[in-house]
Amino acid sequence: MATLPRTMTGEHLASRPLVSSQVDELLKLQKAAQNISSILDLDRLIDKVVNDVAPSFGCVEADIYLHDEERGELTLACAHGCAGCEICGTGNSLKIGKEGMVGYVAATGQMRYAPDVRKDPYYIGCEESTQSEVAIPLHVDGKLIGVFTASHPELDAFPAEQLRLLQALCGYVAVAVHNARRFQEEQHQRQEMSREANEARKIQQALLPRCSPYIPGFAISGLSTPAGAVGGDWYDFIPFDDGRWGLVLADVSGKGMAAALLMSATRGMLRSLANACCPSQVLTKLNELLVKDFPSGRFVTMVYGILDPATRVLRFSSAGHLRPLLIANSQARFLETERGLPLGIGLGEYSEAQVHLPEGSRLLFYSDGITEATNPEEDEYGAERLEHHFRREDASAESILADVRTFADGEGLHDDATVILVKA
Repeated sequence: MATLPRTMTGEHLASRPLVSSQVDELLKLQKAAQNISSILDLDRLIDKVVNDVAPSFGCVEADIYLHDEERGELTLACAHGCAGCEICGTGNSLKIGKEGMVGYVAATGQMRYAPDVRKDPYYIGCEESTQSEVAIPLHVDGKLIGVFTASHPELDAFPAEQLRLLQALCGYVAVAVHNARRFQEEQHQRQEMSREANEARKIQQALLPRCSPYIPGFAISGLSTPAGAVGGDWYDFIPFDDGRWGLVLADVSGKGMAAALLMSATRGMLRSLANACCPSQVLTKLNELLVKDFPSGRFVTMVYGILDPATRVLRFSSAGHLRPLLIANSQARFLETERGLPLGIGLGEYSEAQVHLPEGSRLLFYSDGITEATNPEEDEYGAERLEHHFRREDASAESILADVRTFADGEGLHDDATVILVKA
Protein backbone atom coordinates (compact mmCIF):
# COMPACT_ATOMS: atom_id res chain seq x y z
CA MET A 1 0.00 0.00 0.00
CA ALA A 2 1.35 3.44 -0.90
CA THR A 3 2.38 5.66 2.00
CA LEU A 4 0.31 8.81 2.28
CA PRO A 5 2.28 11.88 3.33
CA ARG A 6 -0.49 13.39 5.52
CA THR A 7 -2.87 10.51 6.27
CA MET A 8 -3.22 10.64 10.06
CA THR A 9 -4.32 8.26 12.77
CA GLY A 10 -5.27 8.93 16.40
CA GLU A 11 -1.76 7.92 17.47
CA HIS A 12 -0.21 10.73 15.41
CA LEU A 13 -2.55 13.30 16.92
CA ALA A 14 -1.88 12.28 20.51
CA SER A 15 1.55 13.92 20.46
CA ARG A 16 0.23 17.34 19.39
CA PRO A 17 -0.62 19.59 22.37
CA LEU A 18 -3.68 21.81 22.49
CA VAL A 19 -3.11 25.54 22.58
CA SER A 20 -4.96 28.08 24.70
CA SER A 21 -6.92 29.32 21.68
CA GLN A 22 -8.87 26.06 21.80
CA VAL A 23 -10.59 26.90 25.10
CA ASP A 24 -13.63 28.13 23.23
CA GLU A 25 -13.70 24.89 21.27
CA LEU A 26 -13.54 22.86 24.48
CA LEU A 27 -16.46 24.83 25.88
CA LYS A 28 -18.29 24.15 22.64
CA LEU A 29 -17.47 20.44 23.06
CA GLN A 30 -18.84 20.47 26.60
CA LYS A 31 -22.04 22.15 25.43
CA ALA A 32 -22.41 19.65 22.59
CA ALA A 33 -21.98 16.76 25.01
CA GLN A 34 -24.68 18.18 27.25
CA ASN A 35 -27.04 18.64 24.30
CA ILE A 36 -26.82 15.03 23.13
CA SER A 37 -26.33 13.08 26.35
CA SER A 38 -30.00 13.29 27.39
CA ILE A 39 -31.52 12.36 24.01
CA LEU A 40 -32.80 8.75 24.04
CA ASP A 41 -34.68 8.85 20.74
CA LEU A 42 -32.11 7.37 18.34
CA ASP A 43 -33.37 9.08 15.18
CA ARG A 44 -33.59 12.47 16.89
CA LEU A 45 -30.14 12.01 18.42
CA ILE A 46 -28.46 11.19 15.12
CA ASP A 47 -30.25 14.04 13.38
CA LYS A 48 -29.08 16.39 16.15
CA VAL A 49 -25.46 15.26 15.82
CA VAL A 50 -25.32 15.36 12.03
CA ASN A 51 -27.40 18.45 11.30
CA ASP A 52 -26.69 20.62 14.34
CA VAL A 53 -23.66 19.61 16.38
CA ALA A 54 -21.30 18.55 13.57
CA PRO A 55 -21.78 21.75 11.49
CA SER A 56 -20.94 23.81 14.58
CA PHE A 57 -17.50 22.13 14.51
CA GLY A 58 -16.87 23.18 10.93
CA CYS A 59 -18.10 20.02 9.21
CA VAL A 60 -19.61 20.98 5.86
CA GLU A 61 -20.80 17.44 5.29
CA ALA A 62 -21.25 14.83 8.06
CA ASP A 63 -22.50 11.25 8.12
CA ILE A 64 -23.12 8.65 10.79
CA TYR A 65 -23.01 4.95 9.99
CA LEU A 66 -24.35 2.47 12.56
CA HIS A 67 -22.87 -0.98 13.07
CA ASP A 68 -25.08 -3.95 12.16
CA GLU A 69 -23.47 -6.84 14.04
CA GLU A 70 -25.54 -9.59 12.44
CA ARG A 71 -24.70 -8.55 8.89
CA GLY A 72 -21.17 -7.28 9.52
CA GLU A 73 -22.05 -3.99 7.87
CA LEU A 74 -22.31 -0.30 8.59
CA THR A 75 -25.57 1.32 7.57
CA LEU A 76 -25.90 5.03 6.86
CA ALA A 77 -28.29 6.47 9.44
CA CYS A 78 -28.14 10.16 8.55
CA ALA A 79 -26.23 12.48 6.21
CA HIS A 80 -25.84 16.26 6.17
CA GLY A 81 -24.61 18.39 3.32
CA CYS A 82 -24.59 15.76 0.56
CA ALA A 83 -26.65 16.65 -2.49
CA GLY A 84 -27.70 13.01 -2.79
CA CYS A 85 -26.33 9.92 -4.52
CA GLU A 86 -26.47 6.14 -4.35
CA ILE A 87 -23.63 6.00 -1.85
CA CYS A 88 -25.09 8.57 0.56
CA GLY A 89 -28.68 7.39 0.48
CA THR A 90 -29.98 6.72 3.99
CA GLY A 91 -29.94 2.97 4.57
CA ASN A 92 -26.96 2.36 2.28
CA SER A 93 -24.54 -0.20 3.75
CA LEU A 94 -20.78 -0.69 3.59
CA LYS A 95 -18.92 -3.92 4.40
CA ILE A 96 -16.54 -3.74 7.35
CA GLY A 97 -12.94 -3.89 6.18
CA LYS A 98 -13.91 -3.97 2.52
CA GLU A 99 -15.62 -0.77 1.48
CA GLY A 100 -14.43 2.80 1.81
CA MET A 101 -12.75 4.71 4.58
CA VAL A 102 -15.77 3.82 6.74
CA GLY A 103 -15.18 0.10 6.32
CA TYR A 104 -11.45 0.51 6.92
CA VAL A 105 -11.92 2.52 10.12
CA ALA A 106 -14.49 0.06 11.43
CA ALA A 107 -12.06 -2.82 10.91
CA THR A 108 -8.96 -1.14 12.36
CA GLY A 109 -10.57 0.89 15.12
CA GLN A 110 -8.39 3.88 14.18
CA MET A 111 -9.34 7.29 12.85
CA ARG A 112 -8.36 7.91 9.24
CA TYR A 113 -7.84 11.37 7.79
CA ALA A 114 -7.43 11.95 4.06
CA PRO A 115 -6.27 15.54 3.47
CA ASP A 116 -6.60 14.83 -0.25
CA VAL A 117 -9.22 12.19 -0.97
CA ARG A 118 -7.85 11.71 -4.50
CA LYS A 119 -4.74 10.12 -3.01
CA ASP A 120 -6.49 7.89 -0.46
CA PRO A 121 -6.93 4.30 -1.71
CA TYR A 122 -9.88 3.68 0.64
CA TYR A 123 -11.92 6.70 -0.30
CA ILE A 124 -15.10 6.04 -2.32
CA GLY A 125 -16.05 9.04 -4.41
CA CYS A 126 -19.33 10.75 -3.58
CA GLU A 127 -19.55 14.50 -3.97
CA GLU A 128 -17.23 15.82 -6.69
CA SER A 129 -16.55 18.87 -4.54
CA THR A 130 -15.17 16.82 -1.63
CA GLN A 131 -11.42 17.34 -1.26
CA SER A 132 -10.72 16.14 2.28
CA GLU A 133 -12.44 13.70 4.62
CA VAL A 134 -12.05 12.17 8.06
CA ALA A 135 -13.62 8.96 9.40
CA ILE A 136 -13.69 8.35 13.16
CA PRO A 137 -14.82 5.11 14.84
CA LEU A 138 -17.51 5.23 17.51
CA HIS A 139 -16.57 2.85 20.32
CA VAL A 140 -18.01 2.10 23.77
CA ASP A 141 -15.94 -0.18 26.02
CA GLY A 142 -14.08 -1.48 22.97
CA LYS A 143 -17.28 -2.34 21.13
CA LEU A 144 -17.91 -0.83 17.68
CA ILE A 145 -21.05 1.31 17.63
CA GLY A 146 -20.57 2.99 14.27
CA VAL A 147 -18.46 5.44 12.29
CA PHE A 148 -18.67 9.23 12.02
CA THR A 149 -17.41 10.92 8.86
CA ALA A 150 -16.91 14.57 7.97
CA SER A 151 -16.04 15.98 4.53
CA HIS A 152 -14.93 19.35 3.22
CA PRO A 153 -14.62 20.93 -0.24
CA GLU A 154 -11.13 22.23 0.55
CA LEU A 155 -7.84 20.33 0.65
CA ASP A 156 -6.51 19.52 4.11
CA ALA A 157 -9.46 21.33 5.69
CA PHE A 158 -9.18 19.71 9.12
CA PRO A 159 -6.21 20.91 11.21
CA ALA A 160 -4.89 18.65 13.94
CA GLU A 161 -6.63 20.56 16.70
CA GLN A 162 -10.00 20.21 14.99
CA LEU A 163 -9.44 16.50 14.41
CA ARG A 164 -8.65 16.10 18.10
CA LEU A 165 -11.85 17.88 19.04
CA LEU A 166 -13.87 15.76 16.61
CA GLN A 167 -12.39 12.62 18.19
CA ALA A 168 -13.41 13.87 21.61
CA LEU A 169 -16.86 14.71 20.31
CA CYS A 170 -17.20 11.21 18.84
CA GLY A 171 -16.51 9.75 22.27
CA TYR A 172 -19.64 11.48 23.55
CA VAL A 173 -21.57 10.62 20.39
CA ALA A 174 -20.70 6.92 20.76
CA VAL A 175 -21.99 6.78 24.34
CA ALA A 176 -25.15 8.70 23.44
CA VAL A 177 -25.87 6.44 20.44
CA HIS A 178 -25.17 3.32 22.52
CA ASN A 179 -27.57 4.46 25.25
CA ALA A 180 -30.25 5.43 22.72
CA ARG A 181 -30.00 2.06 20.95
CA ARG A 182 -30.29 0.19 24.23
CA PHE A 183 -33.28 2.29 25.21
CA GLN A 184 -34.84 1.66 21.79
CA GLU A 185 -34.26 -2.11 22.09
CA GLU A 186 -35.69 -2.24 25.61
CA GLN A 187 -38.68 -0.16 24.54
CA HIS A 188 -39.28 -2.51 21.60
CA GLN A 189 -39.04 -5.53 23.90
CA ARG A 190 -41.52 -3.97 26.32
CA GLN A 191 -43.91 -3.18 23.49
CA GLU A 192 -43.60 -6.72 22.14
CA MET A 193 -44.19 -8.20 25.58
CA SER A 194 -47.16 -5.92 26.09
CA ARG A 195 -48.59 -6.92 22.72
CA GLU A 196 -48.14 -10.62 23.48
CA ALA A 197 -49.63 -10.17 26.95
CA ASN A 198 -52.67 -8.41 25.47
CA GLU A 199 -53.12 -11.22 22.95
CA ALA A 200 -52.83 -13.79 25.74
CA ARG A 201 -55.36 -11.84 27.83
CA LYS A 202 -57.86 -11.88 24.97
CA ILE A 203 -57.40 -15.63 24.56
CA GLN A 204 -57.74 -16.26 28.29
CA GLN A 205 -60.83 -14.11 28.57
CA ALA A 206 -62.36 -16.08 25.69
CA LEU A 207 -61.98 -19.26 27.77
CA LEU A 208 -64.13 -17.85 30.56
CA PRO A 209 -67.94 -18.12 30.34
CA ARG A 210 -69.36 -15.40 28.11
CA CYS A 211 -72.58 -15.17 30.08
CA SER A 212 -74.29 -16.59 33.14
CA PRO A 213 -76.10 -19.90 32.62
CA TYR A 214 -79.87 -20.11 32.63
CA ILE A 215 -80.81 -22.54 35.39
CA PRO A 216 -84.47 -22.62 36.51
CA GLY A 217 -84.73 -21.58 40.15
CA PHE A 218 -81.18 -20.23 40.34
CA ALA A 219 -79.19 -17.12 39.43
CA ILE A 220 -75.51 -17.86 38.93
CA SER A 221 -72.76 -15.36 38.12
CA GLY A 222 -68.98 -15.38 38.01
CA LEU A 223 -66.18 -12.84 37.77
CA SER A 224 -62.39 -13.12 37.50
CA THR A 225 -59.79 -10.34 37.68
CA PRO A 226 -56.14 -11.27 37.01
CA ALA A 227 -53.43 -9.43 38.93
CA GLY A 228 -51.58 -8.87 35.64
CA ALA A 229 -52.45 -9.15 31.98
CA VAL A 230 -53.14 -12.86 32.45
CA GLY A 231 -53.48 -15.10 35.46
CA GLY A 232 -53.94 -18.57 36.84
CA ASP A 233 -57.50 -18.27 38.20
CA TRP A 234 -60.48 -19.40 36.23
CA TYR A 235 -64.08 -20.44 36.64
CA ASP A 236 -66.45 -22.36 34.42
CA PHE A 237 -70.07 -23.46 34.03
CA ILE A 238 -70.44 -26.87 32.36
CA PRO A 239 -73.90 -27.97 31.15
CA PHE A 240 -74.92 -31.65 31.27
CA ASP A 241 -77.52 -33.32 29.10
CA ASP A 242 -79.73 -34.21 32.09
CA GLY A 243 -80.13 -30.56 33.17
CA ARG A 244 -77.45 -30.58 35.85
CA TRP A 245 -74.59 -28.07 35.80
CA GLY A 246 -70.93 -28.40 36.70
CA LEU A 247 -69.49 -25.42 38.60
CA VAL A 248 -65.72 -25.08 38.90
CA LEU A 249 -63.39 -22.49 40.34
CA ALA A 250 -59.65 -23.11 40.32
CA ASP A 251 -56.38 -21.38 41.12
CA VAL A 252 -53.10 -22.43 39.47
CA SER A 253 -50.03 -21.72 41.60
CA GLY A 254 -48.14 -18.61 40.56
CA LYS A 255 -49.18 -15.75 38.33
CA GLY A 256 -48.59 -14.49 34.84
CA MET A 257 -48.05 -16.31 31.58
CA ALA A 258 -46.86 -19.62 33.05
CA ALA A 259 -49.92 -19.90 35.31
CA ALA A 260 -52.18 -18.95 32.39
CA LEU A 261 -50.76 -21.75 30.22
CA LEU A 262 -51.25 -24.33 32.96
CA MET A 263 -54.75 -23.01 33.58
CA SER A 264 -55.65 -23.50 29.93
CA ALA A 265 -54.34 -27.07 29.95
CA THR A 266 -56.18 -27.90 33.19
CA ARG A 267 -59.42 -26.45 31.86
CA GLY A 268 -59.27 -28.65 28.77
CA MET A 269 -58.60 -31.78 30.82
CA LEU A 270 -61.41 -31.05 33.27
CA ARG A 271 -63.95 -30.48 30.51
CA SER A 272 -62.99 -33.79 28.89
CA LEU A 273 -63.65 -35.61 32.19
CA ALA A 274 -66.64 -33.71 33.55
CA ASN A 275 -69.41 -35.73 31.90
CA ALA A 276 -67.99 -39.06 32.98
CA CYS A 277 -68.63 -39.21 36.72
CA CYS A 278 -69.22 -37.49 40.08
CA PRO A 279 -67.04 -34.64 41.44
CA SER A 280 -64.74 -36.79 43.55
CA GLN A 281 -64.00 -39.15 40.68
CA VAL A 282 -63.43 -36.24 38.27
CA LEU A 283 -60.83 -34.71 40.59
CA THR A 284 -59.17 -38.09 41.15
CA LYS A 285 -58.79 -38.71 37.42
CA LEU A 286 -57.77 -35.12 36.71
CA ASN A 287 -55.11 -35.31 39.41
CA GLU A 288 -53.63 -38.46 37.85
CA LEU A 289 -53.18 -36.59 34.58
CA LEU A 290 -51.71 -33.48 36.17
CA VAL A 291 -49.24 -35.41 38.32
CA LYS A 292 -47.78 -36.80 35.09
CA ASP A 293 -47.83 -33.56 33.11
CA PHE A 294 -47.29 -30.65 35.51
CA PRO A 295 -43.78 -29.23 36.08
CA SER A 296 -42.30 -29.81 39.51
CA GLY A 297 -43.51 -27.31 42.08
CA ARG A 298 -46.68 -26.40 40.17
CA PHE A 299 -50.15 -27.32 41.40
CA VAL A 300 -53.82 -26.36 41.21
CA THR A 301 -56.35 -25.84 43.97
CA MET A 302 -59.92 -26.41 42.84
CA VAL A 303 -63.48 -26.70 44.03
CA TYR A 304 -65.74 -28.59 41.66
CA GLY A 305 -69.43 -29.17 42.17
CA ILE A 306 -72.45 -30.48 40.30
CA LEU A 307 -75.72 -28.65 40.86
CA ASP A 308 -79.00 -30.51 40.33
CA PRO A 309 -81.68 -27.79 40.09
CA ALA A 310 -84.48 -30.36 40.35
CA THR A 311 -83.44 -31.45 43.84
CA ARG A 312 -81.64 -28.21 44.79
CA VAL A 313 -78.63 -30.30 45.81
CA LEU A 314 -75.01 -29.40 45.13
CA ARG A 315 -72.45 -32.20 45.38
CA PHE A 316 -68.88 -30.94 45.45
CA SER A 317 -65.26 -31.91 46.06
CA SER A 318 -62.27 -29.76 46.94
CA ALA A 319 -58.63 -30.13 45.97
CA GLY A 320 -56.99 -28.06 48.68
CA HIS A 321 -59.20 -25.07 47.88
CA LEU A 322 -60.81 -22.53 50.21
CA ARG A 323 -64.09 -23.57 51.83
CA PRO A 324 -67.27 -22.46 50.03
CA LEU A 325 -69.39 -19.97 51.98
CA LEU A 326 -73.11 -20.70 52.39
CA ILE A 327 -75.82 -18.42 53.72
CA ALA A 328 -79.15 -20.19 54.35
CA ASN A 329 -81.97 -19.47 56.77
CA SER A 330 -80.11 -16.34 57.94
CA GLN A 331 -77.15 -18.47 59.00
CA ALA A 332 -73.66 -18.29 57.46
CA ARG A 333 -71.20 -21.18 57.48
CA PHE A 334 -68.15 -22.34 55.62
CA LEU A 335 -68.68 -25.79 54.14
CA GLU A 336 -66.23 -28.41 55.31
CA THR A 337 -64.92 -31.32 53.27
CA GLU A 338 -62.24 -33.88 53.85
CA ARG A 339 -59.94 -31.94 51.64
CA GLY A 340 -57.83 -33.70 49.10
CA LEU A 341 -54.39 -32.58 48.03
CA PRO A 342 -54.04 -29.78 45.50
CA LEU A 343 -53.96 -31.24 42.01
CA GLY A 344 -50.58 -32.11 40.54
CA ILE A 345 -48.68 -32.71 43.79
CA GLY A 346 -49.19 -36.43 44.29
CA LEU A 347 -51.65 -39.26 43.76
CA GLY A 348 -54.63 -39.53 46.08
CA GLU A 349 -58.40 -39.72 46.32
CA TYR A 350 -60.90 -36.94 46.89
CA SER A 351 -63.85 -36.88 49.23
CA GLU A 352 -67.27 -35.54 48.37
CA ALA A 353 -69.86 -33.51 50.25
CA GLN A 354 -73.34 -32.28 49.43
CA VAL A 355 -75.47 -29.36 50.48
CA HIS A 356 -79.14 -28.51 50.00
CA LEU A 357 -79.83 -25.01 48.69
CA PRO A 358 -83.26 -23.88 49.90
CA GLU A 359 -85.01 -20.92 48.36
CA GLY A 360 -83.31 -17.67 49.36
CA SER A 361 -79.95 -19.32 50.08
CA ARG A 362 -76.68 -18.13 48.61
CA LEU A 363 -73.43 -19.97 47.96
CA LEU A 364 -70.01 -18.51 47.18
CA PHE A 365 -66.89 -20.03 45.63
CA TYR A 366 -63.83 -17.74 45.77
CA SER A 367 -60.07 -17.73 45.30
CA ASP A 368 -57.37 -16.65 47.76
CA GLY A 369 -56.91 -13.42 45.85
CA ILE A 370 -60.04 -12.32 47.74
CA THR A 371 -59.25 -13.33 51.30
CA GLU A 372 -55.48 -12.68 51.11
CA ALA A 373 -55.75 -9.17 49.64
CA THR A 374 -53.94 -6.71 51.91
CA ASN A 375 -54.32 -3.05 52.77
CA PRO A 376 -51.46 -0.53 53.26
CA GLU A 377 -51.13 -1.72 56.88
CA GLU A 378 -50.65 -5.29 55.53
CA ASP A 379 -53.87 -6.53 57.13
CA GLU A 380 -55.64 -9.26 55.14
CA TYR A 381 -59.19 -8.94 53.90
CA GLY A 382 -59.85 -12.36 55.41
CA ALA A 383 -62.80 -14.72 55.68
CA GLU A 384 -64.56 -12.62 58.33
CA ARG A 385 -64.80 -9.53 56.12
CA LEU A 386 -65.90 -11.71 53.22
CA GLU A 387 -68.70 -13.19 55.32
CA HIS A 388 -69.77 -9.76 56.55
CA HIS A 389 -70.07 -8.43 53.00
CA PHE A 390 -71.72 -11.58 51.67
CA ARG A 391 -74.49 -11.28 54.25
CA ARG A 392 -75.71 -8.14 52.51
CA GLU A 393 -78.82 -8.74 50.42
CA ASP A 394 -77.31 -6.80 47.53
CA ALA A 395 -74.00 -8.71 47.57
CA SER A 396 -72.84 -9.72 44.11
CA ALA A 397 -69.69 -10.90 42.37
CA GLU A 398 -68.99 -7.30 41.35
CA SER A 399 -69.63 -5.86 44.81
CA ILE A 400 -67.30 -8.39 46.44
CA LEU A 401 -64.41 -7.47 44.17
CA ALA A 402 -65.20 -3.77 44.62
CA ASP A 403 -65.15 -4.18 48.40
CA VAL A 404 -61.77 -5.93 48.21
CA ARG A 405 -60.33 -3.11 46.09
CA THR A 406 -61.67 -0.53 48.54
CA PHE A 407 -60.05 -2.44 51.38
CA ALA A 408 -56.73 -2.56 49.51
CA ASP A 409 -56.96 1.26 49.29
CA GLY A 410 -54.58 1.81 46.41
CA GLU A 411 -52.42 -1.21 47.06
CA GLY A 412 -54.04 -3.03 44.15
CA LEU A 413 -54.70 -6.74 43.84
CA HIS A 414 -51.44 -8.66 44.11
CA ASP A 415 -53.07 -11.97 43.19
CA ASP A 416 -55.78 -13.11 40.80
CA ALA A 417 -59.26 -12.74 42.32
CA THR A 418 -62.22 -14.88 41.26
CA VAL A 419 -65.73 -15.62 42.56
CA ILE A 420 -68.77 -17.69 41.65
CA LEU A 421 -72.05 -16.67 43.29
CA VAL A 422 -75.05 -19.01 43.35
CA LYS A 423 -78.42 -17.58 44.41
CA ALA A 424 -81.37 -19.91 44.95
